[in-house]
Amino acid sequence: MSNPYWIAKRTSELLRIATAGSVDDGKSTLIGRLLHDTKSIFEDQMEHVVQTSERRGDGYVNLALLTDGLRAEREQGITIDVAYRYFATPRRKFIVADTPGHEQYTRNMVTGASTADVSIVLVDARKGVSEQTRRHAYIASLLRIPHLVVCVNKMDLVNYDENVFYEILEQMTDWMARLQVPDITFIPISALNGDNVVDRSDRMQWYGAAPLLYHLEHVVIAPDRNLQDIRFPVQWVIRPMSDEHHDYRGYGGQVAGGVLTPGAEVVVLPNGRSTTIAAIDTFSGVLDSAFPTMSVALRLADEIDISRGDMIVSPEDQPVASRELDAMLCWMSEEPLSPRSKYTIKHTTRSARAIVEQIEYKVDINTLEHEPAGQLGLNEIGRIQLRCSTPLILDPYARNRSTGSFILIDESTNDTVAAGMVLNAR
Repeated sequence: MSNPYWIAKRTSELLRIATAGSVDDGKSTLIGRLLHDTKSIFEDQMEHVVQTSERRGDGYVNLALLTDGLRAEREQGITIDVAYRYFATPRRKFIVADTPGHEQYTRNMVTGASTADVSIVLVDARKGVSEQTRRHAYIASLLRIPHLVVCVNKMDLVNYDENVFYEILEQMTDWMARLQVPDITFIPISALNGDNVVDRSDRMQWYGAAPLLYHLEHVVIAPDRNLQDIRFPVQWVIRPMSDEHHDYRGYGGQVAGGVLTPGAEVVVLPNGRSTTIAAIDTFSGVLDSAFPTMSVALRLADEIDISRGDMIVSPEDQPVASRELDAMLCWMSEEPLSPRSKYTIKHTTRSARAIVEQIEYKVDINTLEHEPAGQLGLNEIGRIQLRCSTPLILDPYARNRSTGSFILIDESTNDTVAAGMVLNAR
């Protein structure tokens, strides 16, 4: 059997990052600085940024233009959509989601941060902690992003004053103590000038820790993955029926938890049949192990009736199959959510019809207090009770982010109207 600790190390090669913070706190500029200083942009891209900056009369090379893709974003100098950028260093590969700061685009921020390993929340050193800062930090904790980096940006505009940095640190620390974030790091930066982004800043020698990129290269994310509980939602039953593979039967999907190895005992839910893994296949060949978030095809030792939406799990610590659940919900539609509303729920590879039985409360982002609510409006977050037409195979979101999350879909428009996190099955 493969060493699970070696496998865990392999899962840490790619780091998913989501940036957050209020409008004009410098998220796009920070990403542009990371791309520029790690030499991850092409010459023609840089020439375009220089020319556009001159045409706009910015007075400096506006690196935020590297991520602001929509015309409305470029004209207003804000981020509306979620922009994904990729870069790499010799130590690690990175995917960065540049998410919007406006409150009206909170739903976009939730989308961009839903798969992140690290959340970078920017704070303008001149303005301090804002409502949007708290909103985004709360969403990061709600989404169980295990690592939070608070970058106090625009330190150049406060003369690199360490007192400003430590005042913001104290404000955020007191407020964040009420949230469940296991790892918080504070870094003073100037994204515009590059201070403490890729290299240590000579102008902030009072800050003795590492710059942002070093921290991102060395943050340990392997323990954040659930490598104990096997979770494999079946997406596709593979039957080529060709002369070469006439009798082949495999089950394709993405590993959502645990380490899969040939010979391992597994149970197929919801039918409860037991078997063992005969082989793990990929397009490139047979593997001796698979782990989150690899996409593979499993061959099983026994012929079992398995369909899309079933889940292959470990015999121990099985998920719960239930039609009723409690969940936290971020509402994403212009039309408010009301009790007795009906939607399609999409959970892993299974879909069902669902009805909202009750809205228990909504969360006040500033105070974190629970308020009675008859509805949930756009971008509001609350706790609800759902009942589904067929059992879903669930884990609490705190245990597994893949098998504990879902979306709600409006049946008439096919629009995604909510993102949910399972608290418990009832």
